[in-house]
Amino acid sequence: MKHIAVIYHSAHGNTEHFARLVAAGARSVPDTEVGLFKAEALTSDPDQLLAFDGFIWGSPTYLGGVSGPFKSFMDSTGRLWRTQQLKGKLAAGFTVSALPSGDKQGTLLSMFTFSMQHGMIWAGNPFLPEQQNGVPYEQALNRLGSWTGMMAQAGHSAPGQSFAPGDLRTAEVFGRNFASVLGRMAVQEEELV
Repeated sequence: MKHIAVIYHSAHGNTEHFARLVAAGARSVPDTEVGLFKAEALTSDPDQLLAFDGFIWGSPTYLGGVSGPFKSFMDSTGRLWRTQQLKGKLAAGFTVSALPSGDKQGTLLSMFTFSMQHGMIWAGNPFLPEQQNGVPYEQALNRLGSWTGMMAQAGHSAPGQSFAPGDLRTAEVFGRNFASVLGRMAVQEEELV
């Protein structure tokens, strides 16, 4: 059994909506257990991370980077960084903002750098944008064209809004892909022993 933590911050509910879809996708892979955690709940006790094999980070994009609460969570892991206790674990990230770009790449790069400093292994978003195959833009998988991690657009409306169907699909397959990669890593580790 592999254990994944989806750790996110969501001020308005949009990032939480996508976190739940990512987690559902990961749970669809056999022998996978997935926990959903608010970043701010782990800030006071980051040692809880030690129980997991992989992490999927989620944050809205605020001014070109992760939100303040998510950054506080990242900063709280300093002791784990000094002792490299997360080294070799799998990580990935996703972000949500109101605009199609919204400088989301800065958020994903922040998560990537954080993971690399901890010695983790990064899993990107390997899906080609489907609009190249004639799928309507709003329906297309990876419609925003991000390979570093998953990107979604929330618009400026209130929680409970409708999201692009392609972004919703992308969240689920992103989680499923992450869990599948983690499973393949486990098999390879077993073969080495």
